[in-house]
Amino acid sequence: MSSLMGGVFKRDLALAFRQKAELVQPLMFLLMVVTLFPLGVGPGPDTLQLIGPGVIWIAAILSSLMGMERLFRDDFADGSLEQLQLSGLPLYAVATMKVLCHWLVTFIPLLILSPLLAMFLNLTVDMYIALVITLLLGTPLLSLVGAIAVGLTVGLQRGGVLLALLLIPVFIPLLIFATSAVDAAALQLPYRAQIAIIGAMLLIAMALAPAAIAYSLKVSQN
Repeated sequence: MSSLMGGVFKRDLALAFRQKAELVQPLMFLLMVVTLFPLGVGPGPDTLQLIGPGVIWIAAILSSLMGMERLFRDDFADGSLEQLQLSGLPLYAVATMKVLCHWLVTFIPLLILSPLLAMFLNLTVDMYIALVITLLLGTPLLSLVGAIAVGLTVGLQRGGVLLALLLIPVFIPLLIFATSAVDAAALQLPYRAQIAIIGAMLLIAMALAPAAIAYSLKVSQN
């Protein structure tokens, strides 16, 4: 079982790196948003420091939506998803491997670039540490919750707009707590409560999302 799941993970990772244009597109979008936003509001260091956490998180959410539609799209289109379902592998485990692959190829580059983004937006060291913690806890939540909506819309043509309409309201609480943690760090205030709430949201998603994703995929194929 573990070798088969490892095979699913390696296959998805290889396919992701073959589609270099789709792989790079969300990252380029994120960089453009973070780069162009200061030109619209002004280059003042205090202004950039004030809006920086929100800009990075909004860009992360929007860029994740760009790449999320392809999570199950190709497998659904060529029948691979149906074959995986008939293979006897637990569909929730297959979905978990796909979500893990999506998180790695979408958000690890963001974490690697985060020092540059923090420097560009004039974030302090304390703010950067809080930002990285929120990204480490919050971005897996984006992938897990987003995959449920992707499973529900995978069989629809032009489901990207519907996907955005479903997910953006759901991601608002995460955005609020994540930016609140970084703002508290900027004021030298404790932000353990915000981190604990994001961590609790992630644990709940890890427990419930795989089964919900599997159910949504079964509904889409019926």
